[in-house]
Amino acid sequence: MVATRARLTEETLDLAVRALATRDPDLRAIVERFGLPPLWDRPPGFATLVHIVLEQQVSLASAQAAFDRLYAAVDVLAPDRFLELDDAELLSIGFSRQKARYVRDLARAVAAGTLDLENLASLPDEDVHRALVAQTGIGPWTASIYLLMVLGRPDVWPSTDMALAAAVAEVKGLARRPDATQMQALAIAWAPWRSVAARLFWHDYLGRRGRNTPRPIPASGLPSAPARPVG
Repeated sequence: MVATRARLTEETLDLAVRALATRDPDLRAIVERFGLPPLWDRPPGFATLVHIVLEQQVSLASAQAAFDRLYAAVDVLAPDRFLELDDAELLSIGFSRQKARYVRDLARAVAAGTLDLENLASLPDEDVHRALVAQTGIGPWTASIYLLMVLGRPDVWPSTDMALAAAVAEVKGLARRPDATQMQALAIAWAPWRSVAARLFWHDYLGRRGRNTPRPIPASGLPSAPARPVG
């Protein structure tokens, strides 16, 4: 990850997509098939981080259902209110015992100020990553998703994301899904816009399954693709 505080916007997302489409014919083909990817930004703060923890190793639909039940159980999803929920309530909402412990530890850290979520936006990528993975139950995937979707950093690559790896395999015609080390190596080609490349691959993954929400390509279209070498 690049140490940067830059934030993607709709404008810079489009510029990055155009740059990647010029550089990589496979990424260009995604845009031609499914249009431009959404920004997929999320609001900063405790509630979103809890949602991302719920998404660990489960389907997005299951995580969303649990998150909706959690919101229904509390007036405001804040650390002190979360800590009032007992084990039985959290289990009924959809938390495993492990995730209940993780989010309780997170809530205590935020409440005590040992994790300052408001300050993360001012920190370089590596410092944000370090602050998040220091918390029990927050690993590289969760930290990367927070950097990519919440803080909008442009060059983050969640190499352990299973849907992303599946999409890379499909788009690149690989014989098998790449592991995390292979994902890191492949992504070097898309720096300094690896967050945008990830959005394009997710966009393709959802598009092939009829679940994406593309934005139209501007009337100006994509820049001309470079000619492929012959022979």
